[in-house]
Amino acid sequence: MSIQWFPGHMNSAKRKAAETMAKIDVVIEVLDARLPEASSNPMIRELRTHRNRPCLKVLNKADLADPDITALWLAHYNSQPGVRAIAISTKKLGDVKRIIAECRKLAPHRCDTFKPLRMMIMGIPNVGKSTIMNALLGRKVAAVGDEPAVTKSQQSLDIDRTATIVDTPGLLWPKIAHDSDGYMLAASHAIGVNAVLEEDVAAFFADLVLARYPMLIAQRYGFADEAMDGVGVIDAIALKRNCRRKTRGGALTVDREKASIILLGDYRSGVLGRITLESPETRTAMIASTHQTHSHTSDGDDNASHADP
Repeated sequence: MSIQWFPGHMNSAKRKAAETMAKIDVVIEVLDARLPEASSNPMIRELRTHRNRPCLKVLNKADLADPDITALWLAHYNSQPGVRAIAISTKKLGDVKRIIAECRKLAPHRCDTFKPLRMMIMGIPNVGKSTIMNALLGRKVAAVGDEPAVTKSQQSLDIDRTATIVDTPGLLWPKIAHDSDGYMLAASHAIGVNAVLEEDVAAFFADLVLARYPMLIAQRYGFADEAMDGVGVIDAIALKRNCRRKTRGGALTVDREKASIILLGDYRSGVLGRITLESPETRTAMIASTHQTHSHTSDGDDNASHADP
């Protein structure tokens, strides 16, 4: 599977971001604390490194993430040159106010009215950029919604006399190569529901939770999860919540779509518990596995091309 979800306005948003990058001092990249690397757009890294701009990585929705794994991600990012990382919840105003202070540390030469700090806030859709912008400004300056890609154009705003910030639309990359990234992004609702089936996303998510947080399934839905897989969890939720639909023949069967919506909704809202979908360790293992698979495929192609006719 290779998910592609790239609304037309994102092409122009990328061009505009590249132009603006030359005029700012610090990039604020907002990530979902539950899937930090999966929610990190490689195009943002490409744009900022091309201009050698420092980056503050903001792991938002930290109140929904596993705090132990969040600590690992902060250590991982803070070890990178030109990068600082903090974890926040937009429910805590004090958390949001830390953003400007951390940006000033990355550009200490831009801190007065003669040389105001110039920032650009970036991120994929639905990671909470608009909520952060509204909290930073103390008023509603950005539309907020549950659907991805609410913000459609850039706007430059003054934080105070010594700092300005450019808000940008949520920006995805054209092709999400890693299957697990696509499923994690869909589970967190960073990509539209038309890009992938909810049932497939829910099954992937349930498998992951069974492996890492099995007690949360039992606590929330009240059934034992021994020997279950992701599809089994969805079916059990359907039976527990009476999610049924009629077949063409008129018989009743479990409605996996409704059960999938329940499971993903509970995850997105935090009702299911504090869940992080990836750690630095699992990320490294996933990348290594992908490279190994590609290497084997390439070797097979080479062998085929050199085989005797």
